[in-house]
Amino acid sequence: MKRFTLLAATAMLSACGTGDNQTPAADTTTTETTMETPAPATAPGAPTDAAGYIAKAGAGDMWEIESSKALRAKSQRDDVKAFAQMMIDNHGEATAKVKAAAGAASLTVPPPALDPDQQMMLDEIKAADAASIDAVYLRHQQTAHDAALALHRAYATGGDTPSLKAAAGEIVPVVEKHIAELRKLTQAVPADAG
Repeated sequence: MKRFTLLAATAMLSACGTGDNQTPAADTTTTETTMETPAPATAPGAPTDAAGYIAKAGAGDMWEIESSKALRAKSQRDDVKAFAQMMIDNHGEATAKVKAAAGAASLTVPPPALDPDQQMMLDEIKAADAASIDAVYLRHQQTAHDAALALHRAYATGGDTPSLKAAAGEIVPVVEKHIAELRKLTQAVPADAG
């Protein structure tokens, strides 16, 4: 990786030009069969501005809380209901953390609003019967947590407001824990139940 980075930097500096029109000779001294590609600094579509981050984080937390309340009303599985309660608690804490960080930066936090995909997933969970709700809920939880992890990671590394970057960085391990718990639960719940 270091060798590739050094070669790339050298090639870019050579290409920047020294005022002459000579074409730099190609470097054929090394060939690397494996190349590590670093992850992009931000996830595609993940906001790096404070307002965008606050809006997406708020909507994500609201979806987690509302979908988990809907699950708890119908599910017959204690393990899935316990996970849902953890979502209600942890995402309430995440909301408070983002609000506090925004306040420290003198930013206003507007009320969250679900995007159309979040609303569709919430509607599906609410419409599911007791026999299928666990599978529907867990499938949508995976989608939501993948998006949440990308959002918080991207803002923690590329965000524009230090207090929010710190909050996002603190939220990342919580979301990673949720994803690990989801893996355990999805192994126990048949995927075709929904």
